[in-house]
Amino acid sequence: MFKLMNKQTFLYFFPLLFILTGCLALRLTPGNREDMPPKHEFRGAWIQTAYQEEYKRMTPAQMKADFIRKLDILEACRINAIIFQVRPEADAFYPSNLEPWSRFFTGTQGKAPQDGFDLMQFLIEECHKRNMEFHAWLNPYRAGTEGSTTFAASHIIHKYPGRFVRYNKQILFDPGQPQNRRFIANVVKDIVSRYDVDAIHLDDYFYPYPASGGIPFPDDESFKLYGQGSTPEMRNDWRRQNVNLLVSELSDVIHSVKPWVRFGISPFGIYRNKKNTPADDPGSQTNGLQSYDDLYADILLWLRQGWIDYVIPQLYWEIAHPSADYATLIRWWDQHTFGRHLYIGQDVDRTMKANQLAGKMQDQRQMPNAAGHSFWPANEILWNNKGVADSLKRHYHRYPALLPAYTRLQKRSPGKVKTLQSEDSEGLRLHWNATLNPDDARSAHYFVIYRFDRKEKIDLSNPARIIGITRQTSYRLNNQTETPARYVVTAVNRFHNESKGVRITIKP
Repeated sequence: MFKLMNKQTFLYFFPLLFILTGCLALRLTPGNREDMPPKHEFRGAWIQTAYQEEYKRMTPAQMKADFIRKLDILEACRINAIIFQVRPEADAFYPSNLEPWSRFFTGTQGKAPQDGFDLMQFLIEECHKRNMEFHAWLNPYRAGTEGSTTFAASHIIHKYPGRFVRYNKQILFDPGQPQNRRFIANVVKDIVSRYDVDAIHLDDYFYPYPASGGIPFPDDESFKLYGQGSTPEMRNDWRRQNVNLLVSELSDVIHSVKPWVRFGISPFGIYRNKKNTPADDPGSQTNGLQSYDDLYADILLWLRQGWIDYVIPQLYWEIAHPSADYATLIRWWDQHTFGRHLYIGQDVDRTMKANQLAGKMQDQRQMPNAAGHSFWPANEILWNNKGVADSLKRHYHRYPALLPAYTRLQKRSPGKVKTLQSEDSEGLRLHWNATLNPDDARSAHYFVIYRFDRKEKIDLSNPARIIGITRQTSYRLNNQTETPARYVVTAVNRFHNESKGVRITIKP
């Protein structure tokens, strides 16, 4: 994910084709119903921790203040899901009995932060205050990067050195050893059991990106031990099966511990190139590195089997890129969701430099199966690269959005709110009762407040009428009561199924 430019070296680069996107922007002018942002849309942002030097220089108080600042900006841009890297290299941004504290957190692997500060718990609480989801992002196999990692005494590599391999300056869990799958599954189980995460998220790093020069991946020993009589020609299939088993086991672990916690993966944007695939095997009209053949990641199988709940392919290329055209790829992925949620991974810097935000947002919202997007990285929004934050606030995210409902996990909506009333106590406030049961993900988890003019038709599909989303059972109206109006309150559960509304009329 954070070595994007290295990945692109696997594509055949030609001079970029220049296209005019102004005509697309004309069709996206605010104010018309056709241009209304959807009410249900995943709007994510990745926050990277690997190779980030800022954290180790901060005290817990400084870190809290900095993350509150960041989340406030992202909330103003109506981002509704934070994908935070909690395990960059078999280490942790949270207290763990399985893995040491991350060097990217404190400067030295295994060194605890002041007072054992649990950044993940803090971020979960702050995200949920803003009704943002928190997706815990892990890299499954990576243990050391670029030969620069000094392993803490508690790191598993010291206890089981034979379970790791070195490749292209990296130290990795050998994906072919079943013990490694069990260990990674235990790490995930620990997170889901102890923390109120909304999802577990893996990115594109499965088997490593191929090293230049055709250096083979060093798994001869594990292939002999666990290949079960496979011939050398079958090694690639065996590697894919190793990753398949990991994904399947993680899915079972996550959903058995907390059925409402979702499992999502963000793969490299090209599954396979059509020219390299059999006639009956799907592939895109592209020319670059392939997830299936080079990373041994069979994403379509995971979707087909229902092992993952959402997929965010990293479509980081430009529209009309000669080797990997964004428009070609988004249409390909839209046709291969197998009923799972599809969100589109966007590279902010490349998109803004090419002046293609309008075209890419239009493409995504025209796809019947694409239900949102995620921006890489969040920092580019925080820096407002070429006005991206302004564009989101003023136009593409100008109204709030609820996350799409995960009806394949659970279809039932929560019960309606009860005894909706208003009171004039330090300002006009709505309050209501609802069944809140943290052990039942089908019960109310948050609430949506809509406002309609007194004679206006009530239309809960219109996001422009959402004035608030809260996890409390009350809401201050502030300046919303200058004219007679009707207010509607709905309840939403952890699967994002929304109840029917309850209304109240208030006169100024």
